[in-house]
Amino acid sequence: MARARIDDGAGRAAVRAFAAEQAAASRDIRALAVRYTLQLLAEQAAGNTLEVRVPPFGAVQCIAGPRHTRGTPPNVVETDAATWLALVTGTLAWPDGLATGRIHASGSRADLAAHLPLL
Repeated sequence: MARARIDDGAGRAAVRAFAAEQAAASRDIRALAVRYTLQLLAEQAAGNTLEVRVPPFGAVQCIAGPRHTRGTPPNVVETDAATWLALVTGTLAWPDGLATGRIHASGSRADLAAHLPLL
């Protein structure tokens, strides 16, 4: 069963609240902001080639190309919530996140540079 779509107003408000509060943002705010931005990524870069994980809040498949259906995906990006939200808002550049180890990317299609920032 598909998850209900997060309303744009509520999602953007959560992202703004996280940006203003950062470490002091509640878990609920972080969760909503992450889930909303993952939803945006999946809509804007539709596909099933890359799995983007932001534990413990969510994961999506995106990017057009070969579909992955079973086992460990060959193309994975994983990061924490603060790093993910920095990437989608443009306060952290993709190459900088990779260079500092804040982003774990594996696979030949595990590059989101062309799709970030989202907001």
